[in-house]
Amino acid sequence: MEFDSHPLALYALVGVVFALGGFVKGVIGLGLPTVVIGGLSVALAPAQAAALLIVPSLLTNLWQASGAGTLALLRRLAPLLAAVCVGVALGAGWLASGARSAWPGIGLGLALVLYALLGLLNWRPTVRRGDEPWLSPFIGLVTGLVTAATGVFVLPAVPYLQALDLDRDDLVQALGLSFLVSTLALALSLGHSGLLRTDLALVSVAAVLPALAGMALGQALRRRVASEPFRIVFLAGLLALGLYLALRGWVRG
Repeated sequence: MEFDSHPLALYALVGVVFALGGFVKGVIGLGLPTVVIGGLSVALAPAQAAALLIVPSLLTNLWQASGAGTLALLRRLAPLLAAVCVGVALGAGWLASGARSAWPGIGLGLALVLYALLGLLNWRPTVRRGDEPWLSPFIGLVTGLVTAATGVFVLPAVPYLQALDLDRDDLVQALGLSFLVSTLALALSLGHSGLLRTDLALVSVAAVLPALAGMALGQALRRRVASEPFRIVFLAGLLALGLYLALRGWVRG
């Protein structure tokens, strides 16, 4: 589906999905890319959804990654972040094949299902500091390949970062750094493939407003209610959406 063929419906969908993604991020601290890519892929190709995510993701994660401990985290996570860029570069063009193949949609659905299941099962691995020198590049490379194939950059980076025994503030910054670098690498890959069109870039800029409004609302709600029940509902919805996208891609393929 293209914006010039169904403009009002697609603009409305973009506004609602970005507001919802920002709301989820405001409540539980993450979820903007998974909600946006998954939600928009109901009507758009995953590559188009990923292109629309670029500007809001860059701005929100630049803010999230900033802080007193940023440089120390950068030094610690440098092998992971560099390997993410390598993985995205190796998989450059995979998302662009979405117009000709059902596999990007199937891969996106399966990635959302796996992410939701890991969250619902409350899987919490631990990583020893001595294992980071060899494990970080591997996790980064796999994350980059998954990002190149689906536009979603949460697996396996998020469970890995959660396993590093960082304090809460450092974990929030580490997630922001990972998402920021993944977004930059994805933007370069999409640009190289010719998928960052002017019309999509303008819509991406406009999508910052509903994303920030959703984040503000989610943060206000987080101060009043427990986030754990909401997290479970969010993951259950993500599981259903992932199953739908994977099955739809399989049937169409």
